[in-house]
Amino acid sequence: MLSHYSTTVPLQISVPNEVLFEIFHNLSTPDLIILTSVSHCFNAVSEHILYSSISIKDILSSSSSCPWRTERCCQSIIQRQHLGKSIRGFHIRWHIDIDPSSPCDCDFTTALEKLEQVLRSGILSSLESLELWLGPANRGVHPSIPHVIERMILGSHFRQLTSCSLGAEWAKGLPPYSGTLDNFLGSLQSLRHLKLHDHHAALSLPSVALPILSSFRGSPATSASLLPGRPIQYLSLIGDDYDVNQEILTQFAKTTIPLRVLDLSGMAVRPILLRNLATHLPSIEVLKVRLALRHTLHYALTGIRLLTGLSSVLKTFRLLVQLDLSPTSVAGGDVKQELNLCNEWHRACPSLKRITFPSHREWFHRFDRMWVPTDV
Repeated sequence: MLSHYSTTVPLQISVPNEVLFEIFHNLSTPDLIILTSVSHCFNAVSEHILYSSISIKDILSSSSSCPWRTERCCQSIIQRQHLGKSIRGFHIRWHIDIDPSSPCDCDFTTALEKLEQVLRSGILSSLESLELWLGPANRGVHPSIPHVIERMILGSHFRQLTSCSLGAEWAKGLPPYSGTLDNFLGSLQSLRHLKLHDHHAALSLPSVALPILSSFRGSPATSASLLPGRPIQYLSLIGDDYDVNQEILTQFAKTTIPLRVLDLSGMAVRPILLRNLATHLPSIEVLKVRLALRHTLHYALTGIRLLTGLSSVLKTFRLLVQLDLSPTSVAGGDVKQELNLCNEWHRACPSLKRITFPSHREWFHRFDRMWVPTDV
């Protein structure tokens, strides 16, 4: 820590800013804040580092009904527009700590106005990573009013953006997305990673849009409209597994390069869906899944022994290397039971090399054909 240094004595610094940047960029945020008061030179370098990646999380409650951290952050950016080109990451998350059955009396007006000004004014011209999770900001809004995310991004241009995550709480009757989101996404030619948390319909994008997109997280319907013709290798699905029908699976298989990683931790998955996925997506190498144990794999078994029936499903994945069951809730499971399952599943799927169980214990297949837990 730098707190023992005086911040009242002016320093004469002749070191180039580029050298100071290399010295300062590994310092902690509290240390950088101290350095902003040491000298004009230190202030300039420290502020550029402090503003390079902004992450704000507001917890809304009955005692704190407005996202004041976001409001103050945006006001600071507006007052220091010369730092806008230094901002590479801008991440805003609003969460609510109020009973969902209670009315939301939060006041978003000022924070949304300032956030809109920051995003739509061109201040963030060098932005590479954008995350907007605006939680309950859509609650109580008339369906005729644009979706809160679209109000923020309307007319925005982020030519260097490579990662984008957008969303707010969703429920029937809330404002849907419109063509504003399509227009925004269509302008992001450098985008590689995209998450749309509350979009539940097909996108309407030209085939040339998002030409280098490699990963996507979203609903089955949105995914089916996005994957065809794009080099997506990583897919994470959210929602209900009943929405993943044969037509959607056919669309999943139309990527320009094989889909390799499939994350199903955002939905409860029945074994029948896994079989269908293996049929349509034979190139899957990494699978993360939250099994729907209401559809038990073996009705005569309990606890972790329920997973015994997974062998018949795994044998359909010809290239599977890694299986992650940590999102699945299963009671019990000791080392011996997990080892037995490792051996059984490997016989069904010889390509399998790494397994994570609901206990979060990881096993890997050694060169001598033995399964061992990673903590050994």
